Amino acid sequence: MILQFLEDCRKIIDLLIEDRKPLHGLVSALGKLQRRNGRLFVIGVGGSGLNALHLASDLRKLAGIQCFTPFDNVGEISARINDEGWESCFSHWMRTSRLGKNDMVLILSVGGGNKKVSAPIVKALDYANEIGVKIAAITGRNGGYCKNRVDILILIPTVNKYLVTPFVEVFQVVIGHLLSFHPDLMLTMGKWEEIIAKSNDNIDK
Repeated sequence: MILQFLEDCRKIIDLLIEDRKPLHGLVSALGKLQRRNGRLFVIGVGGSGLNALHLASDLRKLAGIQCFTPFDNVGEISARINDEGWESCFSHWMRTSRLGKNDMVLILSVGGGNKKVSAPIVKALDYANEIGVKIAAITGRNGGYCKNRVDILILIPTVNKYLVTPFVEVFQVVIGHLLSFHPDLMLTMGKWEEIIAKSNDNIDK
């Protein structure tokens, strides 16, 4: 199991290397967002929701991009789920956040959403398309509802049909760190990278 899991990770990396165009597109789109001081709304549920929190915090700290997720305010999103329903909780949150054409939406989803699974993703995509904002997605399987409704689709290849969820969620984090530490986006170094850089400067002196 251990060897197979790591071998599958290597296969996914090789396939992502072969088709790097969507990754370049996402870096470019975030760079433009950064320069125009737009906001990024990162949306996901379950493990992808936690990855959304991680990515949003990294891009805020390292790239200086205003990033938000529905789970920044658990009280609000849980109240929306309770009072308004699960399906509409993200779209109503984006409406209250005044999502506008200067902003961007990034969807993190294992299956890309459909009306039976991850229904809030479907409603969020519909609302973002209605507003006309740039939309990107990091997803797996066949792209699901995201496939024909986003501008940039990063599809994590399926190399093991019995382990779709862990690989998609793992590579959401990998790509998130690629973005946060990309030299075209990063404005502030990570703490350990800063310590190493300073120690190297002292050695050179």
